[in-house]
Amino acid sequence: MKFDNIIIGGGLSGLVAGIISQKAGKKTAIISAGQSALHFWSGSFEFLCEHGGRQVVESPLDKIGDLVESHPYRKIGRERLEDSLERVAPLLREAGIKASGSLSRNHFRLTPLGYLKPAWLTLDDYFTVDSPADINGKKYAIVNIKGYLDFYPRFLSHGLSKLGAECTTADIDLPVLDVLRKSTTEMRATNMSRVLDGEAIDMLAREINRVSEGADAVVMPAVLGIFSDAPVCRLRESLDRPIHFVATTPASVPGVRCQLSLRDLFIRLGGAYMPGDTVRKGKIVDGRLLRVYTDNFGDLPLEAENFVISTGSFFGHGLIATIDRIHEPVLGLDLNVEGGRTEWYDENFYASQPYMGFGVITDDCFRPSKEGKTVGNLYATGALLAGFNALKEGSGAGITLATALNAADMVTK
Repeated sequence: MKFDNIIIGGGLSGLVAGIISQKAGKKTAIISAGQSALHFWSGSFEFLCEHGGRQVVESPLDKIGDLVESHPYRKIGRERLEDSLERVAPLLREAGIKASGSLSRNHFRLTPLGYLKPAWLTLDDYFTVDSPADINGKKYAIVNIKGYLDFYPRFLSHGLSKLGAECTTADIDLPVLDVLRKSTTEMRATNMSRVLDGEAIDMLAREINRVSEGADAVVMPAVLGIFSDAPVCRLRESLDRPIHFVATTPASVPGVRCQLSLRDLFIRLGGAYMPGDTVRKGKIVDGRLLRVYTDNFGDLPLEAENFVISTGSFFGHGLIATIDRIHEPVLGLDLNVEGGRTEWYDENFYASQPYMGFGVITDDCFRPSKEGKTVGNLYATGALLAGFNALKEGSGAGITLATALNAADMVTK
């Protein structure tokens, strides 16, 4: 089978690259092994939240020049970053995902444990403020679903109260959920979102109005709208006051909806989406990747003019660590790993761990190398790349999206 472009990996990075490639008229395939990090998504995308041990709140773009030269943001450059990432919100909206934010200044999102963290883009219905001071003096009704254990009203109340808010908490009992409530393992956000639709939303709205009287706004877990935001819109129209959602323990409803929405857009555009398949090897000749082989297609090769590898880091099995080595399992690409196992980590659990910066070595166009030779028609993206610590920086989503857009631009020239 032949394509213009093949994307290896069906997470956020692979889907965005695939959508842009397909929109450019290129015959594109995405090979997706299964669930991605999107299923753990909070509803917010981060660009740069911390640098030098301090939170970056005002003008995160101004901090780009302070990063090490090998950092993906430095390779792309501030001007290209700004131009490129301005395309993200419109692309998400085309897929039915409404998010707001600005690269010029981070806003704050409310975490499930009641803390405020900087963010770049956040879904429109989720709890955000421009400044922690905006919470002072507000009254919030924190509403949970009876029997739902993955939402923590006391933590949220404690965190908001420390910022000067007045909080009340309440549990809502919806009979329509009794079928799930028989087992705590079934009372999950994604399961409830399949039940809470139509008239069940109207019932939910009546209960929320009853328990939130006197509040300025309602805060509740993100248990609505796994396939679209229609249930959320219906609920908002029936409430007496604004409502803000907080993502819960994975699998998260916003994460699943984001992945499904981007996947569906790619398919609507005519892309070939290959779920439940894993690329096992590829054929590189004279510095070009000619074909790849997958579990499902066996000896039948998949060929393309260009390839994008978006398989993630350790979490997504884009990198594999054994007792004596770390390697990239698909193509055996070069990594920036140095030293033995004892040098991969810091004994201080809270320190910046060296292994978090491991990844594929690339040139300035994010073309990786194998045995010191650049693979000219292959582009790496996201968490697979070397040169940054997404957890410490709060930069994972920004790098994922920026490098996906870079790869898409390269393969559609």
